[in-house]
Amino acid sequence: MQRRQSSNDFNPVDYIELSRKTAIHEAGHAAACYFGNKRKQLPPVFFQIIINDCSHGVYDNCTTKVKGGRLIHTLPSSIEEAICNFSLNQQHAYQQAFEADIINLLVGSIAEANYVALRDNEPISPELIPLYALHNYGGSADLEIIYQYFDCFIADAQQQEKKMIELFLAAFDFISDHTHWSAITTLANHILTHDKHIIDYEEVVGILNMRSVA
Repeated sequence: MQRRQSSNDFNPVDYIELSRKTAIHEAGHAAACYFGNKRKQLPPVFFQIIINDCSHGVYDNCTTKVKGGRLIHTLPSSIEEAICNFSLNQQHAYQQAFEADIINLLVGSIAEANYVALRDNEPISPELIPLYALHNYGGSADLEIIYQYFDCFIADAQQQEKKMIELFLAAFDFISDHTHWSAITTLANHILTHDKHIIDYEEVVGILNMRSVA
């Protein structure tokens, strides 16, 4: 789960603002992986937040990412191959994992879009920020992975589109929850104020839990 630089970032950019957008983006991924999977009673997924320094203006190598966090680590060549020996319960669990991973991948760039809208005092909705627009919010790398998931799991184009809309709306619902958004912004602040290259899972979860019960 990695934020890829967008065309907007190559304007004469304020480093502090780029760092803020990036922190929100990765905090969104982390919060979705933790809260979203927990709410669905899916297994926990362990991850780290990896932070590189962008302060010298070398934006091409400025990568902040969530390392790990996916329930399906390696995509099979087809869904038929993946579930051929599964029970019905196992098939259902695999489908849940597929959907959860996609939502968690989407939440990063949607969180960044939400931050920009709030910063600029502009409205935001799924209609105003369609899926393709997530490229403008560092979402290109995540979208590439999402399309790989869909190519593997759903062959029919119409069914792909229907499921994509469903999961896109679910990702928007996640960041629209006040508790989730508060946790995302708190974690982003922690990323920005602590001079660390790696923030481990236990530290991230501690911050998210602290904010969620506040």
